[in-house]
Amino acid sequence: MAYILNIETATKNCSVSIAKDGETLICKEIAEQGYSHAEKLHLFIEEALKDLNLNFSDLDAIAVSQGPGSYTGLRIGVSAAKGLCYALDIPLVAVDTLEVLASKLSISEGIVIPMIDARRMEVYSAIFDSKGQKTRNTEAQIIDENSFQEIDQKINLIGDGAMKFKDILISDKFIFHSEIIYPSAKEMSKLSFEKHKKSDTVDVAYFEPFYLKDFMMK
Repeated sequence: MAYILNIETATKNCSVSIAKDGETLICKEIAEQGYSHAEKLHLFIEEALKDLNLNFSDLDAIAVSQGPGSYTGLRIGVSAAKGLCYALDIPLVAVDTLEVLASKLSISEGIVIPMIDARRMEVYSAIFDSKGQKTRNTEAQIIDENSFQEIDQKINLIGDGAMKFKDILISDKFIFHSEIIYPSAKEMSKLSFEKHKKSDTVDVAYFEPFYLKDFMMK
């Protein structure tokens, strides 16, 4: 039996879940334009534990969304996860943010392309098949009307980045899932548990978020 605390702060969504053997027991999250992660994250963690009558000592691992995404959001989440791992002497699991976002969808055919807004006409994206396997690595990608022309199957687009291109990607092969916006710690539960079972962990001292691009001031 394993209790894992999942932390997802790569986008505007500040999200925390606690899972038992890969099943989400509780999830607390809020998505705000002003990025309230610094104020909300530790509060959500404490509330989630209290609601389940658990203590920090009951946790077997901490999982954090590794990016890509917001520089500030990732720093906050990873710093919190590292601090807890040090204090509790438990392992740290890093989960691909785009895989978390893609796992919100269950499809029988076609592909899933999760997109996280990277400002202007650019997104962070990857490609996953109908079984959830990544078939193209994560890229910082500029989207235009010619994007994905080489793909001849249904393309499921999700994320806040995808919604910017509804008027550009107009082929019938594109399916926009507008109700699914941000990655959530809820979908991290299964992914983090599978990694934990295989001891697929990262070094707490040296782990850094996957920023993909250098930080730039507005």
